[in-house]
Amino acid sequence: MAQQAETTSPAPVASNGVAKAAPAKAGLEDVVAGTSDICFLDGKRGILSYRGYDIHDLVKGSFEETAYLLLYGKLPNKAELSDFNKKIAASRNVPQPVIDRLKQLPRNIHPMAALRTLVSEAGLYDAQAEDMSREANLDKAIRMIGMIPMLVAYFDAARNGRELTKPKENLGHAENFLYMLLGKEQDAEVVKMFDSALTLHADHEFNASTFTGRCIAATLSDIYSAVVGAIGALKGPLHGGANEQVMRMLLKIGDPTNAKEWITDALAKKEKVMGFGHRVYRTEDPRATHLRQYSESMGKRTGQLQWFQMSKTIEQFILEEKHLYSNVDFYSASTYYLMGIPLDLYTPIFAMSRVSGWTAHILEQYAHNRIIRPMAEYTGPVDCQWRPVDQRN
Repeated sequence: MAQQAETTSPAPVASNGVAKAAPAKAGLEDVVAGTSDICFLDGKRGILSYRGYDIHDLVKGSFEETAYLLLYGKLPNKAELSDFNKKIAASRNVPQPVIDRLKQLPRNIHPMAALRTLVSEAGLYDAQAEDMSREANLDKAIRMIGMIPMLVAYFDAARNGRELTKPKENLGHAENFLYMLLGKEQDAEVVKMFDSALTLHADHEFNASTFTGRCIAATLSDIYSAVVGAIGALKGPLHGGANEQVMRMLLKIGDPTNAKEWITDALAKKEKVMGFGHRVYRTEDPRATHLRQYSESMGKRTGQLQWFQMSKTIEQFILEEKHLYSNVDFYSASTYYLMGIPLDLYTPIFAMSRVSGWTAHILEQYAHNRIIRPMAEYTGPVDCQWRPVDQRN
């Protein structure tokens, strides 16, 4: 009996006659680019979880617990957390050549440019830099988690002509950074809010910077190269730089009574209002739920509630007029501002947190690697005729 021939539909063809695999989507929107055990998002229901743990629960613990969870796939017990904290504290000893380099950087550059350079420099002095074993990469991931806050605080001191404050081994991750940056230990409530903000920013699935890191790791380049690439992606104002722009907007508005008129005018001019909308979420960003509370708390603590009131007015107006919810950047701006953190350090602080997620994804990419090589839908000319240079118009 003859076997029936298999029939297939002809491959789609672009307008220029070139075959294409599937319709392209700008920005790869809704395209599933891989699998991961690290982060789960449900944009319709506003759910964000790391390794199965809802972020609304994770903020009850510490950033260090979350970083351990991301790297090792489980929450640590007391002994494991103690050992992990000691490793992070030991990683605060930045190599002296990196500190020397830091002091030589131009003072007027953006801190993200400095961080990109300094993390790359640090890789030169890591004896395990080219060791691609999982154990070595875990060691390097922990070193970067501990070191990046030092680089941010040291650079801010150097550019402002201050002495570099030495870290305190007895202080936790968030507490030590605030101490080094602001020159004194902060009270427990402020530390907890900042620590929770780091947890909220720690990972967010295949965002631009994480995907960049994974693409680099997929070539089997080293973990420092992958993190430096991720830092470069985070530097952009459409990714990590948005909260800095939110605070600059609030400072321009100046007073809650001006907020609605200012935003109405900005929308009429078709200017982008930063801090609203998200590629994934179609309801409230679950991270914004906590940061809104922190902004209000910091406003009450400092007697500067106007920044929260201004933000709340803008949030309600944008929701009513544009049906857009605030995202993680919107309320983190005023929260950090009232903590006394310089505006241009908001994105480096994002990197301080997200390096835990970046390195977790890089390790996952190494463990199940296939080089990332998508296709493009060609839209250019075809069948062009080559002519010698003296025959071209």
